[in-house]
Amino acid sequence: MANELLGAAALLWAAAAIIALIGVGGIVARALLVAGGLAGIAAALVCLPKGTETLMLPTTLGEGPVLFRLSADALWLMGFGLAPAVLACALSTPSTRGEYGWLFGAAASLLGALGVFGLQDGASLLIAWEVMSFGGALMILSERLAAAAARSVLFMLGLLEVGAVALILAVVLMAVPTGSLSFGAFAGAAATQGAGWEIGIGILFLVGFGAKLGILPFYEWFPAAYGSGSGASGAIMSGVVLNAAFFGLARALVGWLPAATPGIGIVVVAVGTVSAVLTILYAFQQEDWRCLLSFSSAENASIAVATLGACIMFRADGQMRLAGLAWTVALIHLAGHALAKGALFLAADGVYRSTRSYAISHTHLLARSAWPFGLGALFAAMSLAAMPPQAGFVSEWYVFQTIFQGFHLSTLGDRLTLAIAGAGLALTAAVAFATFVKVFGIGLLGRTARDTRPMSVGITRSVALLGLCVIAFAAGMPVWLAGLDPAAGGLFGSHVPLDMRVGWVLVPGTGAPIAPDRSFAFISPSLLVIAMPLLSLLPILLLALSRRFAVRRAPVWYGGLPQDPERASTTALTFSNALRTFYAFIYRPTLTTTRETNGQPYFIRRLVFSHDVAPIFGPYLFSPLVRFVRLLAEKFSHLQSGHLNFYLALIGALLVLILALTLI
Repeated sequence: MANELLGAAALLWAAAAIIALIGVGGIVARALLVAGGLAGIAAALVCLPKGTETLMLPTTLGEGPVLFRLSADALWLMGFGLAPAVLACALSTPSTRGEYGWLFGAAASLLGALGVFGLQDGASLLIAWEVMSFGGALMILSERLAAAAARSVLFMLGLLEVGAVALILAVVLMAVPTGSLSFGAFAGAAATQGAGWEIGIGILFLVGFGAKLGILPFYEWFPAAYGSGSGASGAIMSGVVLNAAFFGLARALVGWLPAATPGIGIVVVAVGTVSAVLTILYAFQQEDWRCLLSFSSAENASIAVATLGACIMFRADGQMRLAGLAWTVALIHLAGHALAKGALFLAADGVYRSTRSYAISHTHLLARSAWPFGLGALFAAMSLAAMPPQAGFVSEWYVFQTIFQGFHLSTLGDRLTLAIAGAGLALTAAVAFATFVKVFGIGLLGRTARDTRPMSVGITRSVALLGLCVIAFAAGMPVWLAGLDPAAGGLFGSHVPLDMRVGWVLVPGTGAPIAPDRSFAFISPSLLVIAMPLLSLLPILLLALSRRFAVRRAPVWYGGLPQDPERASTTALTFSNALRTFYAFIYRPTLTTTRETNGQPYFIRRLVFSHDVAPIFGPYLFSPLVRFVRLLAEKFSHLQSGHLNFYLALIGALLVLILALTLI
């Protein structure tokens, strides 16, 4: 049944790609994409927690057959990632100029992600990876929402190809000891190699998959690329595509390197933690919905990567239960993130359709739109800000509970690594809270006198549905955890997910199941969903009592001028300026003011104010590399002399070289 559903999903997406390529029947292509996504979600629901049977595809690649199988963790990440993708495909891009190209790119992204989740050999994985990257680039280019979209996409593809080269090297090095590209042989190959070889392979996989996850320095392509596309593209790329990249990394580091040393774990934790801190600091400064949410996606992926690094450290130290806990927590975190981030990306498209801008500014859209939209957006923002009782609160609570278990590790260096990581993730959580207060408070609650259209029915229902999924995921966590138990048992030899619950109460799951009152920490999002609305009755009662007394209202002093609430209110810049000043050594902010005059210095026509924050890796890593490549291109350009005799001489020299190598 499951393989039939997955086969139907692949065929439907392929049919949608063909229709989009022809350029006729956009509504049909959208319907096929949605139907394929629903089939994928149904397959995940049917097959969890066991996974699918191994399927031999009717094709060959090289000398062996192409096998396909979805494990429980693949189904978990794919199912939750497809939920926002289905709604994004149903709504499609708000751009009216490149819908067919966008539909083709969406189909390619979904097909590539399905391949990354399920294909079982290195060659087919690399092909699926490239198809997934190509689909994302095509979505952004087709929309033409930004003047510099081509440059942004080229930068994105350049960094992704760096990751692809790292993946090719890692797969080849894994295949050499056994002479096979099958993933089933990779674990055996790793067991015969030394610790240095494993660390090198692990770093290659971290670079390869991390290029799409947005770990440093690769996160610098996120704001330009996401900011050149729509929220629908962002919902797909930060959901199912991001989850596929993390699944590939987790499968490589946990499944293919079973005897990984703590050294690679320390590297992964350090890279993930630093990436999380930097990306959320830069997210806080953004004034575009898509750029801010893209940095936030990199931040959440980095948190999951840091937790995966803790899993590797615990396993190398023999702490299998703690390793299983960290692995489970990373999957929980990305599942909740996909739902919440998809809701806000679609809300960003709603802002654009209403105001023709993605700027985070006062729109008063919350008051002018239907209440289900506000409720869904609020739940999503609360989750990404890690506020109870949402999914983000549950997953980040579990992240800290996992990192704090570092005192169980046997060496001082390992314990210090997780202690410092805990401090970095705490800073990340604090800045993330402020970031989404800014998004929701200014971007949706802010009042304006401008005329803006309310959210469309499609956006309202989609955001509301995803917001309800966020809180349903949190409240039903004791039930959802069962979906990961067999996979955790197979990898770590213990049923940690089932030990993370006691009835409707969640516990860290570090030992045998115990009563909540004997655990040093426990929460129950299921009960909080019931208790928090009851607690809201108290302010409602106070509000009702206050109406019996006269309330004195006075206008705000506005410098003796007529009051302008919009100009006097907090903007995105002023909200984030304090943190920009405090962390100026990271941001290196720039402020410029230009005066435009009519030729007379005392008569100013207009003042132009601009501000920005400087990237870290751009001027110190990417720019020198670009200059080096251009220098090489200039030197090698002399080979294109246009003289036939010179080209014949080069061909002759190559023939002589080939003959010499053959004789040797």
